[in-house]
Amino acid sequence: MRRREFIGLIGSATAVLPQAVRAQRPRQPVIGYLSSISKDGEGRLREAFWQGLGDAGFSENQNVTAVYLYADGQYDRLPALAEELVARQVDIIVTGRSSPAALAAKRATSTIPIVFFLGADPITLGLVESYNRPGANVTGINLAPESLTGKRLELLNDLVPGSSPVAELVNPANKTVETEKRVAIEAARTLGRELLFLDASSAAEIGPAFEETKRRQVAGLVVWFEALFQSNSDQIVTLANRYRLATVFPTRTYTDIGGLLSYGPNLPATYRQFGVYAGKILKGARPQDLPVMTPTKFDLVINLKTAKELGIAIPPALLARADEVIE
Repeated sequence: MRRREFIGLIGSATAVLPQAVRAQRPRQPVIGYLSSISKDGEGRLREAFWQGLGDAGFSENQNVTAVYLYADGQYDRLPALAEELVARQVDIIVTGRSSPAALAAKRATSTIPIVFFLGADPITLGLVESYNRPGANVTGINLAPESLTGKRLELLNDLVPGSSPVAELVNPANKTVETEKRVAIEAARTLGRELLFLDASSAAEIGPAFEETKRRQVAGLVVWFEALFQSNSDQIVTLANRYRLATVFPTRTYTDIGGLLSYGPNLPATYRQFGVYAGKILKGARPQDLPVMTPTKFDLVINLKTAKELGIAIPPALLARADEVIE
């Protein structure tokens, strides 16, 4: 072989070598993140999710990447978004704070692992076979193994005793709304209170729903644990206080920004566990072997400053039961 040809051969091999090395590197897993709400609405909770993945040894854009798709409160977009994640061949689909997102993901794939985060019974929804043995490719976290609406109505009844009607703010676009209404109606009947429902399926409909409280002389309000309402918590708290309504919220997200009272799970802590579960599956665990998780503690938080501004007297017995009082 001539010297010039030999040098050329070495040069070609050197040029090809880095590509060969790159080809041997393992492919980073890809998370498909499907949310019913907007990117801004996820904020702190998305950070908690990644903290959980960090506990499992994963760091975004270092050893795992993510594709984020948001429905911006338009639930009818979720099926197409879920299909897009399947087409992108993601390794796992996680669905944040929404039963419609989880249902859309399950309809889109029976093979890609799915981890849900919702506040409705996943068995009734057909997502899993049981809590201990979910079956198929789906598992996750249910924030409310039993509806907490009855408990929230009890708290509202303590705040505004009497016979005046109370109301619940619901999203009619959510497929679980009829189940929620049945639970709420039964709880109100037990308390002997008339219950009205205020519908809002978009941010633009929330204001008119609150206008109804004045026209219908509603004494107090319960806000449903629903992704649309969580992502518009500032608007809802502002309106509740403007109309001087005794309002019971589903999480302390609301009381932290001026809501009167909340009863529900700690969302950041639970979202972190959501990330841990996703990490376990990325490491090889099968969804059918991971039981559906539920919170073990629910916090009652009272914003005493807001109560004073609204002129609402918090019963001493209720204050004594509070896990935290914001003064």
